[in-house]
Amino acid sequence: MDGFSSLAGRLLIAMPGIDDDRFRQAVILVCAHGPDHAMGVRIDQPLVGIDLSTVLEKLDLPPPAEGYEAQVLAGGPVERERGFVLHTDDWISDGTSLAFGDGLALTGTRDVLIAMSDPVSGPRRSRLMLGYAGWDEGQLEAELTENIWLTAEADTEMVFDDDHDTKWTRALAGIGVDAARLSGTGGRA
Repeated sequence: MDGFSSLAGRLLIAMPGIDDDRFRQAVILVCAHGPDHAMGVRIDQPLVGIDLSTVLEKLDLPPPAEGYEAQVLAGGPVERERGFVLHTDDWISDGTSLAFGDGLALTGTRDVLIAMSDPVSGPRRSRLMLGYAGWDEGQLEAELTENIWLTAEADTEMVFDDDHDTKWTRALAGIGVDAARLSGTGGRA
């Protein structure tokens, strides 16, 4: 595809008029983007009643280090039972981690779950997600043309922080947009 520009490592910020409740006020980190597909994880939607300890226990894996507990996020509506760990690229699993953006990686294997709960040898920052958001060829580009999403540089601090309720507003503010001034009537004709 001529002139293709990958959005891997960037944020997608949902516009107010998005007609899919699963993505209302969503902030999605694009992990992979090529001419024929795109994949990302939502970084602002904690799952109620599910934390890292619960997941590790169900998988018969060692519990996280004492004092290390983390919410699990709904990464997106695709394969919601499948886990992915978004983490810093200071820990990589050869052949299974996808490094992207500025110092980020995504891994979907059990070894990252063990590593993420080890403060010594694991990644510096990590977050478990269940599911992901995916787009087929040309779908994301069409949604961008229809003003369904705004794009922004990813801020690693915001990607991993626990202030999920304000991520959408903060992501917009990061590109100079006041959420209170956005209209939900733009976009699709």
